[in-house]
Amino acid sequence: MKQTETTDHNTQSLPDRETMYAALVARDSSFEGVFVAAIRTTGIFCRPSCSARKPKPENVEYFPDAKTALANGYRECKVCRPLVALGSTPDWLQPLIEEVEQDATIRLQAEDLRERGLDPVRVRRWFQKLHGMSFSAYLRMRRINQAFSQIQHKSSVTDAAFQSGYESLSGFGEGFKKTMGTAPAKSNGQQVIVVNRILTPLGPMLAGATKQGICLLEFTDRRMLETQINRLQKHLNAKALPGDSRFFPLLEGQLESYFAGKRTTFDLPLITPGTEFQQKVWAALQTIACGQTRSYSEQAEIIGQPTAVRAVARANGDNRIAILIPCHRVIGADGTLTGYGGGLWRKKRLLEIEQGTNAPVK
Repeated sequence: MKQTETTDHNTQSLPDRETMYAALVARDSSFEGVFVAAIRTTGIFCRPSCSARKPKPENVEYFPDAKTALANGYRECKVCRPLVALGSTPDWLQPLIEEVEQDATIRLQAEDLRERGLDPVRVRRWFQKLHGMSFSAYLRMRRINQAFSQIQHKSSVTDAAFQSGYESLSGFGEGFKKTMGTAPAKSNGQQVIVVNRILTPLGPMLAGATKQGICLLEFTDRRMLETQINRLQKHLNAKALPGDSRFFPLLEGQLESYFAGKRTTFDLPLITPGTEFQQKVWAALQTIACGQTRSYSEQAEIIGQPTAVRAVARANGDNRIAILIPCHRVIGADGTLTGYGGGLWRKKRLLEIEQGTNAPVK
């Protein structure tokens, strides 16, 4: 991680210009909330992941946030919309999203989308980019989630199928087995991990929850995210499906307060399957107070295994619940920032928020 430079625009420290320009060219979303790039030749400012054509390095000015860029006379880029949270639902799609959220059993074909004034290809591309699946697959997953919940509440397979929008038992059985890995009548030993996206000032996060509590919270651009989900599904004998959980509004509210600098602890139930050693490491992480840091060697000493520094670092990286289990508070013995799945500059920004050395992220 390179040395930072402090701008005159804000007390927040920024990465050096070379690092920021490289992030801009690479469209690196892990720098979301760290800086915005203002283009002198066009008078607009962009988020780091903007897909627009890149300017020459000498034509770029950097600011810590959109508010500061606006105050310096720049206007918002219409391509990346930096005044809107990354991952936000676009205005043209919002009515459809609201319709889907109100009815978990809804079935919509391409012609139905056209009747609503929507281009099916455009809708499919948005869902593929944001959710990693087509719109039709997203609806199918929600219907399976609905049916699974009904079966768990002692509804018959037939009732669950038809009440979840399926027109035939054979079609339901085939779709259910393909998604859940077992027939509907044999699914009593399984559970569902409900997943949904939560927008934050540092980029969207994927949250996961069982009926017992939160089991997943990761930035959506983390490289290990798919691996973490697969491990979690195996640990819990569960399938991750899109849907809603009673824990998500609470989580979203607590994260909002945290990023505003108004919350230092979280009080949500956490589900953390893992080895005994991992459990010790994750429990020790939760004893690091907000605004404080520890080294990996200090963490090893706290769990009573001072020679297991490398193993502690691995367990730290295996944490699936970012921020709430604060693995970002562990740093190198010399005080340098090391290893964070969400990106080192994101880690730095989280520590700055907690230590009160910067304005809250807005």
